[in-house]
Amino acid sequence: MPVHRIGFTELSGSHGARDGLYRVNIIFVHGLRGHPQHTWEDNRGRGSVHRGSVERVNKNVGTATSRKRSILKSLFKSKPSSSASISTTTSTADSNTTEESPNKLFWPDEYLTQDIPEARVWTYGYNAEVIGGLFQANNKNSVSQHGRDFAVRVEREIPNEDPILFVAHSLGGIIVKDAIRRSDACRARTKLIVFLGTPHRGSAFAEWGDIASNLALLGLQDSNKKIITTLEVNSEVLDNIHEEFKTIADQSQIRIHSFQEARGISGMKGLHNKVVDDFSSKLDLPRSLETVESIDANHMQMARCSDRADPQYRTIVGVLQQFIHRMALDETSLQEEPSTASRVEVSMVETGGGSNMILTNPATLPCHYIPLPENRRFVGRNRTLDTLKAMLFMRKESRKAAIVGLGGVGKTQVALQLAYWTKKHRPEFSIFWVPALSSATFEQAFAAMARKLPIQSGGDDDDLKQSVRRYLSSEAAGPWLLVVDNVDDSDIFFGSAGMPGSISEYLPESDDGLTLFTTRSREVAVSVAGSDVIDLYEMDLLEAAEFLEKSLIYKDMLRDEEAAAQLLKELTYLPLAITQAAAYINIKQVPLAEYVELLHGTQQDIIGLMSKEFRDNTRYPGSQNAVATTWLVSFGQIRKSNNAAADLLSFISCIEPKGIPQSLFPSSESTEQLVDAIGTLCAYAFLTRRGDSKVFDMHSLVHLATRIWAQREGLTATTEVKATRHLATVFPSDDYGNRNVWREYLPHGLRVLQHSKELDIKERCDLLFWIGRCLRADGRIKESTKSLEEACQWRIRHFAEDHPSRLASQHELATAYQANGQVKEAVELLEQVVTIQAKTLAEEHPSRLASRHALATAYQANGQVKEAVELLEQVVTIEAKALAEEHPSRLASQHALATAYQANGQVKEAVELLEQVVTIRAKTLAKEHPDRLASQHTLAIAYQANGQVKEAVELLEQVVTIRAKTLAKEHPDRLASQHTLAIAYQANGQVKEAVELLEQVVTIQAKTLAEEHPSRLASQHELARAYQANGQVKEAVELLEQVVTIQAKTLAEEHPSRLASRHALATAYQANGQVKEAVELLEQVVTIEAKALAEEHPSRLASQHALATAYQANGQVKEAVELLEQVVTIRAKTLAEEHPSRLASRHTLATAYQANGQVKEAVELLEQVVTIQAKTLAEEHPSRLASQHELATAYQANGQVKEAVELLEQVVTIQAKTLAEEHPSRLASQHALATAYQASGQVKEAVELLEQVVTIQAKTLAEEHPSRLASQHELARAYQANGQVKEAVELLEQVVTIRAKTLAEEHPSRLASQHELARAYQANGQVKEAVELLEQVVTIRAKTLAEEHPSRLASQQWLAYILEAADSDKARV
Repeated sequence: MPVHRIGFTELSGSHGARDGLYRVNIIFVHGLRGHPQHTWEDNRGRGSVHRGSVERVNKNVGTATSRKRSILKSLFKSKPSSSASISTTTSTADSNTTEESPNKLFWPDEYLTQDIPEARVWTYGYNAEVIGGLFQANNKNSVSQHGRDFAVRVEREIPNEDPILFVAHSLGGIIVKDAIRRSDACRARTKLIVFLGTPHRGSAFAEWGDIASNLALLGLQDSNKKIITTLEVNSEVLDNIHEEFKTIADQSQIRIHSFQEARGISGMKGLHNKVVDDFSSKLDLPRSLETVESIDANHMQMARCSDRADPQYRTIVGVLQQFIHRMALDETSLQEEPSTASRVEVSMVETGGGSNMILTNPATLPCHYIPLPENRRFVGRNRTLDTLKAMLFMRKESRKAAIVGLGGVGKTQVALQLAYWTKKHRPEFSIFWVPALSSATFEQAFAAMARKLPIQSGGDDDDLKQSVRRYLSSEAAGPWLLVVDNVDDSDIFFGSAGMPGSISEYLPESDDGLTLFTTRSREVAVSVAGSDVIDLYEMDLLEAAEFLEKSLIYKDMLRDEEAAAQLLKELTYLPLAITQAAAYINIKQVPLAEYVELLHGTQQDIIGLMSKEFRDNTRYPGSQNAVATTWLVSFGQIRKSNNAAADLLSFISCIEPKGIPQSLFPSSESTEQLVDAIGTLCAYAFLTRRGDSKVFDMHSLVHLATRIWAQREGLTATTEVKATRHLATVFPSDDYGNRNVWREYLPHGLRVLQHSKELDIKERCDLLFWIGRCLRADGRIKESTKSLEEACQWRIRHFAEDHPSRLASQHELATAYQANGQVKEAVELLEQVVTIQAKTLAEEHPSRLASRHALATAYQANGQVKEAVELLEQVVTIEAKALAEEHPSRLASQHALATAYQANGQVKEAVELLEQVVTIRAKTLAKEHPDRLASQHTLAIAYQANGQVKEAVELLEQVVTIRAKTLAKEHPDRLASQHTLAIAYQANGQVKEAVELLEQVVTIQAKTLAEEHPSRLASQHELARAYQANGQVKEAVELLEQVVTIQAKTLAEEHPSRLASRHALATAYQANGQVKEAVELLEQVVTIEAKALAEEHPSRLASQHALATAYQANGQVKEAVELLEQVVTIRAKTLAEEHPSRLASRHTLATAYQANGQVKEAVELLEQVVTIQAKTLAEEHPSRLASQHELATAYQANGQVKEAVELLEQVVTIQAKTLAEEHPSRLASQHALATAYQASGQVKEAVELLEQVVTIQAKTLAEEHPSRLASQHELARAYQANGQVKEAVELLEQVVTIRAKTLAEEHPSRLASQHELARAYQANGQVKEAVELLEQVVTIRAKTLAEEHPSRLASQQWLAYILEAADSDKARV
């Protein structure tokens, strides 16, 4: 049927009469440059293939300029097309109607009118052209004028009184909102608005509207600037409409469903991202009013549906049908019941009788973590609960609220009642309960929450808490209620100078989240909730009496009304006090009057002795002593009747009150006695069990009272000694198998240590020792070091110099120092230990050998590799005489010696020794034994260093496979093997596999290890290196910047790991073209290492080596040569001639010589390197082949082209036998050989070889990978040399286009390709293009490179040459 271009067209009658009555109106409103029909049309007959076809078309639009121009041209056509709003082609305002096109599907007419027969379907048109046809002037209406006209037409042309549901695309949504804010009639009738990509806060596409307007002016067309201005983000007009409409939607309960585009528009400059971003395309209303969902389409396609099976159609019609269905069931329920639409996906499926609606739930369902059971005895507090419900759920005036009051007044129980009410009446809400008594209890709660949420739990680390916070702060979490209970200590919650870190920084923030705090401190309450604070006071008499009745077993006790009233008065009507008293009365069956007498009998002592201390410790305003009165009475009764329970109570007073495992309790005479003691404390409600587990909690105020009671009874000193001794006895070792136990015990052990600082007993030292070791195993190195230092100091004070325990503490402290980067301190301490043991222990004594072993490891970390080798050789020699071949200690020392050999460049010796160790362990240990696997792991590393990369990969794959069967996926040993295997993959050219494996490792560690854990940072470091090798240089830079930032907060400036990461970041900067940043960072590293490390330290020399490479890349070739000559000189004094590091420095120095024009020196030095490697390395060793490769390059630079070709042919032949076709090193050598062929005049051979390389890289590397682009660059040069100038131009244009997208303007590789393209342009007769491009290159290099930089000079010289040649040509003409 014809559709009116301007105004309303009713579609409902176009396919015949409907049965039944119409109940609603559905009105479609198009957007900018849209059309009432074409916006909603799709090509008929393509079905589900259509979407993919469009995507392929979009993808293929792109680099060709003609295609871009055709897209722009379509913006100015005046005839109708199938384009949707904003970037569509439409008819002009003068076209009054549009006929149906047989090749188009107008789905609101053909499908919707049939699938929702109870709705009148309308489409509305208005003139919103950015520009019209050549001879037609645009409508001058602004957005607000369009809204006014629309409101008037709705009132006049929609004569029925049925509700209205709007479906609005893009700008159409703003028109609808403006009409509703102008018209009371529109406002009253509007029940639902479906927004499709509406720019509520502006659209980045407005910039394209300006481009179109400017082009229209050039064509003498008239452009409408008002609409374009309105579409700019943060425009005043849109802000006014947006804010006013949000208020109207809330007041009128208009339901909103905001669809966001999931894709950007391909092939159009400036629109690679979404036209309307996620921030702009939603109103930010509460979830009860607005549902936000994405459509898997771009801005143009999201309004089109190809058939009924199209997911977009099923989604949009499902939203409409669901709403109409609900409206039919209960018109008022839309205003009263909370929305769960945000969690429901509506799908339509075809059945025999038509379409049926299916509700699925793909999102995360609400989850609940409420560790406390619902209080069935809860009474009263109705006014408080009503206030909370209204504040948080009804008026929605608050996102945060706080309940403040005296301890024991019932804050927790009120919050608990609200939580269970929410669970029952607001089923869409997730609910979480977090005690904030201490960081430890907070971490325990977050760990439990993590297990409930769709994030993996991994312990008590900061990263786990951050993961929970990030998830709950995201829209994916849905609505939630978080109760933060017992926020009583402001230092713990907010942090302080003496207590760094805070709980508050981990609390989530979300528009859909509600947070309720309970606290005794008004200061805390106001800080966290502002004015939304509710005071909770004692119960009134009636509430307290009802609560007491519910709490008592024998109700007839209440017949003594006077005693009941007196009891409640004595207890000051506090719920917790009533609970405690009732528990005592129920157990002991004493009359109420007798309990009152007990209170009176102890009152003088309590008031006189304990009131001040109670107030000082709790620090809350308006403190009273009634709660302590009840508890202290009960404590005394327990002590009289149950000694075991009293002992248990006093023990708990010394530990953390939350998360107490039963296994931590001191043992009694029998299991039955312990169970009875626990039962007594639970009966008095002093302890509460977590469900059916064996983990208990104690209320914080009860815990405080136990300490007061212990002090009053004179038990404090004895209790602390007993608790310390018990913890020292039960605290586990740092064996990984005990990890879960020590993590449960750590908060309690640390609490005991905190309270027992004045104790001078051996057991406290022992506890410090084991806690320190467990902290180190958990990656908490600083805490570990502090604990071990204290243990060591105690043993130094109390034990003789040669006492085994003192030496063991020093040994462990040295290990912690080394892990903390204090390598010098570690060496000094271990040297002391070794010296003392040399005087007191036999040469073959295990402890003496173990200390020497550890000292050798420290030497190696300190760069004293020769000393490490010598010391370990001594240890191995002694053990060979004293221990059997298969003894674990002997094998461990050989293992360590092999590692030192490798660090010393004695790689063959390392391999031989490790092969022996592996062979012996294979005979004596099971294949899954940790020691056997560890030796295989280390042997694989040695194989890799020896150039036996395939063997390394095979061995590591075996280790990884076995550990995958025997160890949990987060086990450190399993992750370490995967880490090392990834490194071997990278060396073997399997870079993608390396990246995938390291990403897995990093993901797991992110869930289980703290952000600053050394192993986690090491894996991120290695992943960044793999990213760089895979051409993902930007990702490498970003990841290393994160690592460096974290280490800057946690490690000293001179820490080896921190320096190594900065070194790696500098290398990534250089690969990313940020050469200056690389130089600056490496200069810093070299400066620090010059102060902290010896001149010959391997790390210091490696950094100088890297800095020299950066200098060379920065054009500072002389500086590079000078620095490398220093490195080579030092290494010549300290390393053997064949040491890999010494040879590597000479290799790099030769490269610098060549760059400095000292080609002969480069050749001589490389010939020496190649000669030495020929004696020490296998023919196929990567380092030997790399040196031959570099020597061939030097030969070529020296004019020895034949020698270069011969040598490279040898390299290529060997690599063809040992490396896969796609291995980067093999391809690099083929690339170099092709370059040598070209220099030798064998241009055809060069072209053929480079075409092979390019073909292989096209299959294995991403389009933007540096190596792939470099080969294409070189192939283009070969084409040009071969006379294939057009092919050269085309290929270089591709390279330049890709690099323009991925590299910074000043990146050397990007500029090199532009330089080469300019040369090709000149050869192709495109002199103007050549000049323009070279002028750009020269300008950029003038800004970024030194005046004498070779690349800058080359571009200037070539530009001058072209200009001179052009002038000569003109002169000849």
